Amino acid sequence: MAIWHTKTDQSDLVPRFMNWLEQRNPGEIEFHQAVYEVGINVLPFLREHTEYMEAAIFGRLTEPDRIVSFRVVWEDDTGKIQINRGYRVQHCNAIGPYKGGIRFHPTVNQSILKFLAFEQTFKNSLTGLPMGGGKGGADFDPKDKSDAEVMRFCQSFMTELYRHIGPDTDVPAGDIGVGAREVSYLFGQYKRLANQFTGVMTGKGLSFGGSEIRVEATGYGAVYMMEDMLAARGDSIEGKTALVSGSGNVAQYAVDKLIELGAKPVTMSDSSGFVYDPDGIDCDKLEWVRELKDDRRGRIKEYADEFGCEYHAGQRPWGVPCDIVLPCATQNELNLTEAQTLLRNGCIGVSEGANMPSEQEAIDTFQKAKILFAPSKAANAGGVAVSGLEMTQNSIRMSWSRDELNRQLRDIMADIHARCETYGRVSDDYVDYLKGANVAGFVKVADAMLAYGVM
Repeated sequence: MAIWHTKTDQSDLVPRFMNWLEQRNPGEIEFHQAVYEVGINVLPFLREHTEYMEAAIFGRLTEPDRIVSFRVVWEDDTGKIQINRGYRVQHCNAIGPYKGGIRFHPTVNQSILKFLAFEQTFKNSLTGLPMGGGKGGADFDPKDKSDAEVMRFCQSFMTELYRHIGPDTDVPAGDIGVGAREVSYLFGQYKRLANQFTGVMTGKGLSFGGSEIRVEATGYGAVYMMEDMLAARGDSIEGKTALVSGSGNVAQYAVDKLIELGAKPVTMSDSSGFVYDPDGIDCDKLEWVRELKDDRRGRIKEYADEFGCEYHAGQRPWGVPCDIVLPCATQNELNLTEAQTLLRNGCIGVSEGANMPSEQEAIDTFQKAKILFAPSKAANAGGVAVSGLEMTQNSIRMSWSRDELNRQLRDIMADIHARCETYGRVSDDYVDYLKGANVAGFVKVADAMLAYGVM
């Protein structure tokens, strides 16, 4: 029996709730971490808003609506049969169709996808758009696979997934390992099987229903969030030295926007290590990185060879002195020791471009120091926001211009900042953006669930 929400004494609510959650979901450490990060703010909020407590809303939100798991069988170029496991976690559709990416990576498992779908629910809520939360993927590694192998895998994956998605049911998108190539193969197979041309996926090519600035949106949004946090303190992003991790789409376009706004990005990374360019990564160098990563699929070390700067094998960039930080690679890429080093080296703000890139102890360190800290559910919501705008364009059978979409993205990120400020204002000179994002994202979903009754 779930007793965490029935006891009169709520002083130990968070540990009691987490004990209940961990017993129900043994071994799912990423999922536990994601729930704790939200629960530390939302559970105390429930003490003052008993209608949510009495309806066990937060507990219900830790149980996905459904999880679909399926076998994916495909043939490689040598004729050998390969077997992978596919998933779709449909977490919550209280405020709109399930919406969230598909990830292809060897580390994909149920815990990771549950954490991502849980996080996605609150992220989508923060955008103000009518989208629920979901996530999917497979333990398939597209690296070093031929286009033909990737196509056969995507077609086999979608042959099962298509039964569970639709423009008014569940609208997947790309994620790690699922870029323009993979989205195209997945969408094509859906169209073949369903005999319909609908907005069932986002991140599509511009020639078949895609949206301008979708590729750029997550990186741009993370920088816009940092810009707004600084502006709220009477500061500016111009002239700030910035550390960026990663070298994929999110990192590339975060660097792009930092350059445009007058900051000086000095690092990028991949799984092999990071480069430190004290002269700054400019537009020409960034274009070289795009060609390296998107066309040649090379390693970031080649940047150091090309431009004569430092390369640090097997390390992450968090030891470099800086003003602001944008972790844009993957989850749990920034730990306690690295957070302490960043603070010693002058860091005043963190905007998370990746999903849950900071370990809990690192977050606690940033919070205690009261630096600007935008959690991923707020900072990287730009990507799903433009996905939502792509869904709208598909529904009304038209496309908006690049300038119009960038204006709408900028407005959405400003609204997210304002919502976080409303719920996270602690004093005249401090906003707890983590608390603000968690509570603001929760309230919209919770109110819808209350309205529906017990279901």
